[in-house]
Amino acid sequence: MEPRPGPEAAALCLGWLVLLLLWISAPSCSFSSPASPPPSPVPRVRTSYNLGRTFLGLDKCNACIGTSICKKFFKEEIRFDNTLASHHGLPPGDLPSYSANYSDDSKTWRPVEIFRLASKYQNEISDRRICASVSAPKTCSIERVLRKTGRFQKWLQAKRLTPDLVQGLPSPLLRCPSQRLLDRVVRRYAEVADAGSIFMDHFTDRDKLRLLYTLAVNAHPILLQIFPGAEGWPLPKYLGSCGRFLVSTSTRPLQEFYGAPPDQAADLAYQLLGVLESLRSNDLNYFFYFTHVDAGMFGIFNNGHLFIRDASALGVIDKQEGSQAATRAGEDKDIFSCLVSGCQAQLPSCNMVPEKQSLVLVCQQLLPRLLQGKFPSPVQEEIDNALAQCGKGASPDPEVLGAATRLKDILRLLRTCDPRFAYRYPDCKYNDKF
Repeated sequence: MEPRPGPEAAALCLGWLVLLLLWISAPSCSFSSPASPPPSPVPRVRTSYNLGRTFLGLDKCNACIGTSICKKFFKEEIRFDNTLASHHGLPPGDLPSYSANYSDDSKTWRPVEIFRLASKYQNEISDRRICASVSAPKTCSIERVLRKTGRFQKWLQAKRLTPDLVQGLPSPLLRCPSQRLLDRVVRRYAEVADAGSIFMDHFTDRDKLRLLYTLAVNAHPILLQIFPGAEGWPLPKYLGSCGRFLVSTSTRPLQEFYGAPPDQAADLAYQLLGVLESLRSNDLNYFFYFTHVDAGMFGIFNNGHLFIRDASALGVIDKQEGSQAATRAGEDKDIFSCLVSGCQAQLPSCNMVPEKQSLVLVCQQLLPRLLQGKFPSPVQEEIDNALAQCGKGASPDPEVLGAATRLKDILRLLRTCDPRFAYRYPDCKYNDKF
């Protein structure tokens, strides 16, 4: 007679039997753990990541703008193509900007623009210049060279961004810096966590190098951050940066509208004069001026609203606090003073920028292309006369400003209230202001 199994053995057998029955009754169940991530195209994303590092300039960080939007690229929630098909290749590498699509949920997409901080050619020249500054070969560690410079060593020790730290940088933004303006740069710098303080205690060494590099090469992304469109400034929204590219909301450049019908041309010209007016006079008491203009610097959103598309040539003078440039002993020139071509251009003295500066440039170079030959006489003659007086650089400020006001009054009457101008429709039906 065989011995009967003990209670422990019986319980073990019963447990195995229950597991067997559960398996038989649910054959479609997966044995993978519920906590394990679902299968995802990791190899494809990883491949896109590897392909894009050099294209985006991530291999040169921290001599770059930042990395705040890189995840969007790697998750393919930013796509260069217009068809929204999965992105396997890369666009041409020599364009200054790219149209793209942006998504937060991979279902709804909106157009964005991806801008280079500098052209591919300028970046190559800049990187070689940095290596040559320490007698290094054509290729070297860009970041290591910049970290050893005297300017960056001062930045490492600084608790606050002061005018002496940006002295000699070529950007018009920093030609006439006030402490109030520089505090605004630090407080609103979007590529660091815990922004909001005027002190740089929360900046890592990497953050300081990225900010310095951006200010030295092209201050456009900084202007988008410190004067955001959400607060009424005529600038597109800054969405983030990755390597040497920045992403902002999409606009169509002004030159695409040179052949626009008369009412649309009048509307865009009226808006452009209004933008320049807001740059001269605003609640924060900053005076903005352009060092030069072209039609690509202004863009139009899908709703017809005109904005500054490229702020790289925008200088800022603090009318409230004044410039602290006069207290400086002289220009502090170093490798950061000329990282891109064209940096040798002489910018006007802080006390020599007239109020009419931007108006003269726009009335000479942009508005004639937009307005001439569009309207019947005698309206066209009135427009042409006002344009001619507005574009006279030798005229005193009051005459140029007066001509711009007359031109704006003429254009306001030529605008129509139409759904094509969604940014002011249907408000224009009930308010003459629009």
